[in-house]
Amino acid sequence: MNNSKSRRVFIKTSAASLFLPGALMGSCKNVSMEDAIDYSALDRILKRPVLKRDLFSGPVIIEYLELLHFDGNFICKVRAENGAIGLSVSNSRMTSLYPIFIHQLRPFFIGRDARNLDDLLDEVYVHKLNYKYQGIALWIPLATIEFAILDMLGRIAGTPMCQLLGDQHHSKIAVYRANNNRGLSAKESLETILTTVQESGARALKFKVGGRMSRNRDYPPGRTEELIPLLRKEFGNEMTIYADSNGSYDVPEAVRIGKILQRYNIDFFEEPVPFDWYEETREVKQQLDIPVAGGEQEPSMHNFRWLIANDGLDIVQPDIFYFGGMIRSLKVARMAETMGKLCTPHISGSGLGYLYMMQFVSILPNAGPYHEFKGFNPKIPLNCDTSDLTVQNGKVSVPSGPGSGIEIDTNYMKRYKLVTT
Repeated sequence: MNNSKSRRVFIKTSAASLFLPGALMGSCKNVSMEDAIDYSALDRILKRPVLKRDLFSGPVIIEYLELLHFDGNFICKVRAENGAIGLSVSNSRMTSLYPIFIHQLRPFFIGRDARNLDDLLDEVYVHKLNYKYQGIALWIPLATIEFAILDMLGRIAGTPMCQLLGDQHHSKIAVYRANNNRGLSAKESLETILTTVQESGARALKFKVGGRMSRNRDYPPGRTEELIPLLRKEFGNEMTIYADSNGSYDVPEAVRIGKILQRYNIDFFEEPVPFDWYEETREVKQQLDIPVAGGEQEPSMHNFRWLIANDGLDIVQPDIFYFGGMIRSLKVARMAETMGKLCTPHISGSGLGYLYMMQFVSILPNAGPYHEFKGFNPKIPLNCDTSDLTVQNGKVSVPSGPGSGIEIDTNYMKRYKLVTT
């Protein structure tokens, strides 16, 4: 068996070998598989606290919470009554979403004890009917606040933000480079992929198949079926290669493309059908040997619970911005771990998303072997004493300083203006 196929079989069989029938299956006979599912093990995980509250001897009361803007970037600044400060850089979509930050979320956190962050995330969800905004409209502003609070708490405790939430398992993160060039021919796509991989030294890559939520259309026509064998021939079986459909197919076409991916030993198939087609995602997974990944667009903890318990995915991919932060995403990763599944979180390329993703991945015992890297935002001058924040031999070192582990240039910060409306 070649190395690529061994990797794919390992992911599939590890889930099966770690699956405990008694943990998530009921004892009733003559009922459907779905009716027999017992969610109690996952529900215990969802109730388990995440933030290590015992690192703090007394209350950490949030005195103010601000959103600042300059040149298309948004920075969240939080300060506690004891003078401790935390910062985070938001996702680019905050350009549309900042009113939710200002009017729906910011007032809730003033005067609250940051040590209660687990509970605060649950409470703010229903505060002022915020649940009606569920999705990136709510979760990106909330993740922005969470990252700033974790930065502040990490500085108070003198520990990286990741170690506020778990034990560190990885000091370096192996990366894959992603290609987003739909619209190019197969040969043109191959050239762009070669360039990005050679620049980083990455030992893994991800390429796009289909046309993105395109109802089985390719873009341009025939690109996918030409590109798959070209990639494997160019990179050989030692390279890990992932394929991302972005919900391009219905079930029959996803299965057809999936079998081509299998033939060329592609290592996972991401979002084979539209992201909210839960039963259909599971149906595709049942008909293929290639591991199926998904969750980038998923906004609901309850839906992740269903996908994990009902074996709808091999690999879960919560986006730590799109899903509302590290604490919520860690609960998904823990559920996946219980079921023997890997977590390879998605992260968008704007702001400092990759910095937060590295902190998150470093505490995952069930982290996938490679994680997406789109580079750091060059517009934000910063200093990091514990990592050069560049890819060396396919890996990036996780900053180990307090909080986020980085310092944003103070003169640059002076350019930012307070967002008030």
